[in-house]
Amino acid sequence: MHSALVRVQNVFGFFTTVAFTVAAVIALSTFINPQFPSASVQLRNVQVVRGRPHYYSYKKEEYAHIKFDLDTDLSTLFNWNTKQVFLYLKAIYPSTRASEPASEAIIWDAIIPAASAPWHQNHYIHPNPKKSQTKSKAKPKKNDKAAKKPSEELLYKRGELHLNNQRPKYQITDISGKLQNRTDVVLELGWNVQPWVGALVWANKVDFGVWEGLKGGVSPKFSFPEIGGKKKTEDLGTEKGKEGHRLVVGEEVPIRKDRG
Repeated sequence: MHSALVRVQNVFGFFTTVAFTVAAVIALSTFINPQFPSASVQLRNVQVVRGRPHYYSYKKEEYAHIKFDLDTDLSTLFNWNTKQVFLYLKAIYPSTRASEPASEAIIWDAIIPAASAPWHQNHYIHPNPKKSQTKSKAKPKKNDKAAKKPSEELLYKRGELHLNNQRPKYQITDISGKLQNRTDVVLELGWNVQPWVGALVWANKVDFGVWEGLKGGVSPKFSFPEIGGKKKTEDLGTEKGKEGHRLVVGEEVPIRKDRG
């Protein structure tokens, strides 16, 4: 006769074995789900200025401000095991020395959740093109319940983005402190699929089974221009992110709105 402790250990061991097996099957089953992502990235405007790119910068340096157009269809990345997709756009440009690898800097990113993922204040909210054309200057009131009412209606299908003249979230700086007249710069889209169970999957550029490589996602080459005259502050502003974090009466309060 086995003691009660041995029986509990046997049951727990059987349970963990079954749970691990089910999780492994779920993780492996995603490889039979076809994927054919596509994207288009176009440079809209690039400026190089000299100043303090961040409020905590202690010295002036050259930094680049890039605006871009982005159209993506990453809906096939979402399946039964997808929790969220971390999407990012990076600028790649040659280093000052030919022997060193190219420099990479992320200028924009977003967290796109799956339909089954619980809402989080950092989830990306796709801007509404109609609302952007008719922006209201009225500030939300503290007791305005309509502004805080959650909505699950998506502007586009999950994983589809259409951004025009998009401001960056991050400025580009270089360790050398100089950026002007750099050539062969490209913008490249990347992502990281974060599953419920299993390994993280990064952007694939080649075909793998039923997974097709990314079509597009790289902009034509361009150059960082010379430093021009003084630019308006609003022209060099960065995007706040379009996440669910919004300023309400001077306080950061997470408000649940359309998730895109």
